[in-house]
Amino acid sequence: MPFSATSQRLERLTLSLLDPAQRRQLGAPAGLFATSLPSLSDLHRQDPPLQQRLQQTLDWLRADDCHLLLPEDPDYPSALAAIADPPAQLYVQGNLQLLQDPQLAMVGTRHPTPRGAATAREFARAFSQAGLCITSGMALGVDAACHQGALDVSAPTVAVWGTGLLNCYPRRHQKLARQIVECGGALVSEVPLQTAAHPGVFPRRNRIISGLSLGCLVVEASLDSGSLITARLALEQNREVFAMPGSIHNPMARGCHQLLREGAQLVECVADVLQCLRLPLQQALQQDSAPAPADPLLAWLDCAPVSADWLSTRSGLPIEQVLQRLLQLELDGLVQSLAGGYCRR
Repeated sequence: MPFSATSQRLERLTLSLLDPAQRRQLGAPAGLFATSLPSLSDLHRQDPPLQQRLQQTLDWLRADDCHLLLPEDPDYPSALAAIADPPAQLYVQGNLQLLQDPQLAMVGTRHPTPRGAATAREFARAFSQAGLCITSGMALGVDAACHQGALDVSAPTVAVWGTGLLNCYPRRHQKLARQIVECGGALVSEVPLQTAAHPGVFPRRNRIISGLSLGCLVVEASLDSGSLITARLALEQNREVFAMPGSIHNPMARGCHQLLREGAQLVECVADVLQCLRLPLQQALQQDSAPAPADPLLAWLDCAPVSADWLSTRSGLPIEQVLQRLLQLELDGLVQSLAGGYCRR
């Protein structure tokens, strides 16, 4: 939907570009915009940088896939409009209609274990095939793995940014952002296009991730992970909260375990989420989304190292056979040998 530059909408766009001091100077409210500020045109003349930001935004909005949504617009996502503090505006690049589709928020730590990142990608791929749109924050780690899982099956995905859409963060995800738009997905932000990264923008961003979604799945998270903020916001917004269990030796599982103690739904397979959300299970997902291990030893291996003797005792296999299989698994890149024994890579 191209931006309609009526005087009122142009005024509201300009107000969104003001810093707090300028808003106070004009007497504008802190949240929703005022509709009649006669001194706004004077501020334009006094503030060339503001004029430049406004012109840059209007130029951006001329592109067919760039949009500015206000709460009264019919395309403003209804799920987001229902939360306690919906964004006063949304900048969207990409597929606008995607914001109305059933979405699942998938979030987690920026420093996942290799297994955690692989699990996030596998589950996102399966959820996408089941018809859910994956929504996340395009951060390093779990977020990026979730978006990539959707892209693996050419499914659209929504990335909600804390920065402006002309200021990709982290920089290394510029290619991922392009892929999301090219695959029919959408990039979303409530802040002006030029906004840079700073700590305050990301907790605000998290409420949009959860607000757009039917539920929030935390894959891996430490106790101080920002993804726990997203989960608690989801709970406040009456969304379902899901968490994946992990090894007690994995510090990146402790946040999920805390959520499970607080009543989050435990997730071991895709069906756990789809059934809770009362969504149909497609034929392709009749089996568990996680494939059976190629070698039975993998069932006994996690992120905590264990000895070959321990594996022999647990699996019932002779020690010679265990050592042969461990060597093959190490050559396949599935297992690594550490000082304390063997663990999953």
